Amino acid sequence: MPAWSEEATVVARNLKKSYGDFEAVKGVDFEVYRGECFGFLGPNGAGKTTTMKMIYGVAIPTGGELKVVGLDITERERDVKRRIGVVPQENNLDDDLEVRENLLVYGRYFDLPKKVILQRVEELLDFVQLTDKAESEVEHLSGGMKRRLLIARALVNDPDLIILDEPTTGLDPQARHLVWDRLRELAAQGKTLILTTHYMEEAARLCNRLVIMEGGRIISEGSPQELIERHVSPQVLEFRAPTETLERLSPLVQDEADAVEQTDGALLAYTADADTLLEKVRSAGVAVENTAYRQTDLEDVFLRLTGRSLND
Repeated sequence: MPAWSEEATVVARNLKKSYGDFEAVKGVDFEVYRGECFGFLGPNGAGKTTTMKMIYGVAIPTGGELKVVGLDITERERDVKRRIGVVPQENNLDDDLEVRENLLVYGRYFDLPKKVILQRVEELLDFVQLTDKAESEVEHLSGGMKRRLLIARALVNDPDLIILDEPTTGLDPQARHLVWDRLRELAAQGKTLILTTHYMEEAARLCNRLVIMEGGRIISEGSPQELIERHVSPQVLEFRAPTETLERLSPLVQDEADAVEQTDGALLAYTADADTLLEKVRSAGVAVENTAYRQTDLEDVFLRLTGRSLND
């Protein structure tokens, strides 16, 4: 049984979004359950950001059905927005206000009693470890502090659903891990999290389930481990050598490995038995100066499904 509830926070059926003749989202189906962290992965232009915008009411669906916190987003948009929190990728904090003032002003948008707002702001400052910065001007905060303040702001209305767009972009490892800890705490409290990220490690560590999108469609769905087991072999050998050496090596590896990918200066061989494959390469007498072995991960899945070339 999953750690999260079987109660659905978001349900999409044949969800579509077009901009003129361009169909950005081409009929996707998914459910997000209360208390889980659900991820959208995909290259630029895959449709994940458009899907997220439909969930929090910025983009209106042009087809299909979408229920958020049990409400039809097209009919109850205002009610939905009162029950969600959004952490945008860009920093849109008010630099003219101090840290605490940013939260107080935002709380008034939800018509919360002043006493409730004051108590909640202090609790949130403590939660994101910014109590000692409460009187500081926002422009003097570090990047990590600003991300934590954005998370605190998204929680002022005590939302059921929190949507995070690239929550740790540009942060150093220490700040990133602190944000991860806070997001795990929110999920443990029963909050539902939906995030997009280009950090595969972040998706693997945080997401209970995720979808990978490409060309406006969902091309795979599951837990990080399920996706790895479904799409790639458990181990990968990376051979780095001059081009002529890789050309000699390629036919041998193709015969022995489950799958092979070649990039600039490297040959990636996916296999269930890296030791045996490496021994056969050595026995063939092909001199490879640099060989690395590792377990496959979510990034291998992502690249296998979406390709290694960049999309504009």
